[in-house]
Amino acid sequence: MKKFHIKSGDTVKVLSGESKGSTGKVLRVYTDKNRALVEGVNMITRHNKPSAQNPQGGITEKEAPIHISNLMLVDPATGEATKTGRRKNEDGKTLRYSKKTNEVIK
Repeated sequence: MKKFHIKSGDTVKVLSGESKGSTGKVLRVYTDKNRALVEGVNMITRHNKPSAQNPQGGITEKEAPIHISNLMLVDPATGEATKTGRRKNEDGKTLRYSKKTNEVIK
């Protein structure tokens, strides 16, 4: 399994693309495609045919996955975007930490 600098539930900032500068919560990470689904970012429109669940049909907006290299973790303590590092604690468990504040990220 691949390891990324972000995971589900993190707040991230978009570094490039149409949604540059916006922040959102990571809903899901697609490890096989190196992409993440972020709430309210990279919105696309879909044309839906009428069906039993949606008899009217119509146009809906939803989030599309964005490449993980275009995302940067927002430090929960300061609220600023930061790089992340990995280090082991006394138990041998790997923890993420903010390189800006040197604090462990939960």
